Amino acid sequence: MTNHSPRGTYLTISEALRQKIEKGKISEGLPSEAELMRTYGVGRSTIGRALNALKADGVIESVQGAGWYVAGTGDRRPLVERVTELLRAEATAVGDTFPSESELCETFGVSRTAVRSAIAQLEGQGLIAMGPGRRRQVRALPDESGGS
Repeated sequence: MTNHSPRGTYLTISEALRQKIEKGKISEGLPSEAELMRTYGVGRSTIGRALNALKADGVIESVQGAGWYVAGTGDRRPLVERVTELLRAEATAVGDTFPSESELCETFGVSRTAVRSAIAQLEGQGLIAMGPGRRRQVRALPDESGGS
């Protein structure tokens, strides 16, 4: 990071993120905490403190299972709902290969942990299952009403 004291590092990071938001470089979803840790070369607790400082100021908000967003922007539905909608929207058929964890992380801009949680829920609903070649496959299609 910089030559600031460890106590002030989170404030430096929160200010850098605030500037990116104000300049429109971050307009909706923030990078994952893991990505922020790599970008700023600090640990999870420092990133957590920086994000919580911005949250306390009303600049950003968190959505469990979806990530951090600039206040008032972004899709607030749980990730499992957004992935289910993706299955509906792309005219997926039973037997099709389900997107990889990496593809879902990139598509939705969320952490691998959030993706794994959504996948576990979809497997529990019987919509996807592990297929040949260690790739998940679509086993059933979600109904049109929004549930499974």
